[in-house]
Amino acid sequence: MMRYGYWMPVFGGWLRNVPDEQMDASWDYSKRLTQDAERWGYDLTLIAELNLNDIKGIEQPALDAWSTAAALAAVTERVEMMVAVRPNFHHPALFAKAAANIDRISGGRLSLNVVSSWWADEARQYGLQFDEHDDRYARTAEWLSVVDGLWTQDRFSFDGAYYRTQEAICSPKPAKRPTIYAGGESDRAKTMIACQCDAYVMHGDPVDAIIPKIADMRSRREEAGSEPMQFGMAAYAIVRDSEAEAKRELQRITTVEGQPAGYANFDQWLSGTQLERELKLQEYAVSNRGLRSNLVGTPEQLKERIAEYDYAGINLLLLQMSPQAEEMERFAAQVMGTA
Repeated sequence: MMRYGYWMPVFGGWLRNVPDEQMDASWDYSKRLTQDAERWGYDLTLIAELNLNDIKGIEQPALDAWSTAAALAAVTERVEMMVAVRPNFHHPALFAKAAANIDRISGGRLSLNVVSSWWADEARQYGLQFDEHDDRYARTAEWLSVVDGLWTQDRFSFDGAYYRTQEAICSPKPAKRPTIYAGGESDRAKTMIACQCDAYVMHGDPVDAIIPKIADMRSRREEAGSEPMQFGMAAYAIVRDSEAEAKRELQRITTVEGQPAGYANFDQWLSGTQLERELKLQEYAVSNRGLRSNLVGTPEQLKERIAEYDYAGINLLLLQMSPQAEEMERFAAQVMGTA
């Protein structure tokens, strides 16, 4: 059965071409949206972790992921909170202690989205370690071992290349062990995820591209001798009463007017056929390849496409919409049938 999650708008929106999406990066908006999302029937919220605003430009506000998650844990009852965490920004033993407390506050609703950092300039600005690609996953593997050890053992000692603990104590433990989600497309990333995580999350892609990715991860998981994985995918959704209306909205959000923050660099590598240009504009407009999933159309069309993803093995959709509250309520009523 498909589960429905949504990205918390910690950056004040998801569209690089639309400056004001009527959803400010604030605690008030996040609180109201999450409480409404519970009523509308959403299962999960993904809270991204970046200190700089990757969507609206680095000068714009960006909410801190973990303090937001702790606050939401206290004012919600049902929704799962999948909070992004970047190992090079958090010492694992101290993180395990704080995250266990947030899980207790939520009554066992915390999960992690483990992200290996990609933004070197952000790390430089904050004076934090930035690892090259393979080193990121070696660090993440150790980081996960320490967090899991603190969560499952009374005292935990570890001596690795990146981290050391000596008879460390984490008490209280989480109310339940949080689910560990992670994504990555390199061989090193997929091997680590298959061995140490519970769920694999992907950028948006057509069903035909998703099927072999799931098959590959299932095979790796079997080789690791672990329980079957869950599979999630990012998607940007537009639901309208007619296909023409949905396409007009798609045109609106992918039309570049003026010079949005970050567009100049993107424009330098726009080239090739008109089709390539259209795809690149879509991927500039919406992050995480969200438009590749083609959840754009009438309620009936979206239900059919979601059924295809369900059959392929996806059991969690991580949705972006804009403006988020209004579109999430519409999606819940017309596609999920829950609002």
